[in-house]
Amino acid sequence: MFGIVRPCRHRLGESLASQWMAHLCGLCLALRKDHGQFARIVTNYDGLLISVLTEAQAAPGGAGAGRRTAGPCPLRGMRTASVAHGEGARLAAAVSLVLASAKVRDHVADGDGLLARRPVALAARRIAGGWDAAGARGGSAVGFDTAVLVDAVDRQGGIEALAGPGTPLLTVTEPTETATAAAFAHTAHLAGRPANAVPLAEAGRLFGRLAHLLDAVEDREADAASGAWNPLTATGTPLAEARRLADDAVHGVRLALREAEFTDGRLVHRLLVHELGASVDRAFGTVSCAHGSHPYAPPGSTPGAPGGPGGPMPPEPPRRDRRGLLAGCAVWLGLACTCQMCCGTFEDPWSRQRREGLCSQCDCGNCGDCCDCCDCCNNCCGGDGCDCGCDGCDCGCSC
Repeated sequence: MFGIVRPCRHRLGESLASQWMAHLCGLCLALRKDHGQFARIVTNYDGLLISVLTEAQAAPGGAGAGRRTAGPCPLRGMRTASVAHGEGARLAAAVSLVLASAKVRDHVADGDGLLARRPVALAARRIAGGWDAAGARGGSAVGFDTAVLVDAVDRQGGIEALAGPGTPLLTVTEPTETATAAAFAHTAHLAGRPANAVPLAEAGRLFGRLAHLLDAVEDREADAASGAWNPLTATGTPLAEARRLADDAVHGVRLALREAEFTDGRLVHRLLVHELGASVDRAFGTVSCAHGSHPYAPPGSTPGAPGGPGGPMPPEPPRRDRRGLLAGCAVWLGLACTCQMCCGTFEDPWSRQRREGLCSQCDCGNCGDCCDCCDCCNNCCGGDGCDCGCDGCDCGCSC
């Protein structure tokens, strides 16, 4: 899994977290259906934004939206689930394949790990080429020409080769911006809202800039140690300037989204405004999440006390649908083999209670005294309030 928008489920709330998972599973299953089992490894957090955007604009029952019940999956504790499907998920799958192909080529060029070995690099290039072709087929099926994405990948190498001290950083990020602008804009056509194409293209352009910038920031030290090419180092751009560009891009995405019309824009706003800003904080080491109380904490509870902010979760009520020994062992094996018991949350194989993975602690540090959602309308739109559907917030605030 890769991507810059990795939301904290505490901030999403139960309703939006459920929608987000529906799109994530929908992307994974669309990859399997259209491109085979192996293609599922390119499932990523940013690709599902295409599915989210399409559904947020579509009329109920439209081609870009829809839900279906998916069968049991180890990552869901062998439970069925309602997942997104339709043209939005198929477009997300096509874009994800080309995106993954670009990342593989980038790692091959940098000689990362095993890819420094020629036979492995050759095999990786062949896989990347296959993903490009599969992405083109998938894109064509929903009316999207992935040539703009492939062209951006091809141009990136030449731009990087010519970049040096003094080269504007935005010159290096331009191919990524162009590719993501095209993908975001096409969601408007799939959803039957062509008037949204222009503002969503702008949002996509700035999102692509952020993806490139944050990847460069996060890889800066590792690239320096390995001698790999990094846009910040190559152009001599200080971190302060990169942070300014990132903050400007987040603000630009917010303004662009206000120009688009959505049937239900709550999840889009949560991911591309609030969570995008959190991604910038995380990349630059200024993480702050202040969901003031645990989602299961009763009002007025004491911080650090059971059920209170920072305290242990109260026990869930006993469940009557416990699995037997053999069935639980089978589910445990599936969870362990897919790393779900290490990352994210999972259902206990026997009791079916929700459990935290070993390395899935909330990425937002120590919880503060006030929910960040409570003041979102005062801060996210220049202090003049939101018109973006914040009333979907699950934290009980009035915004």
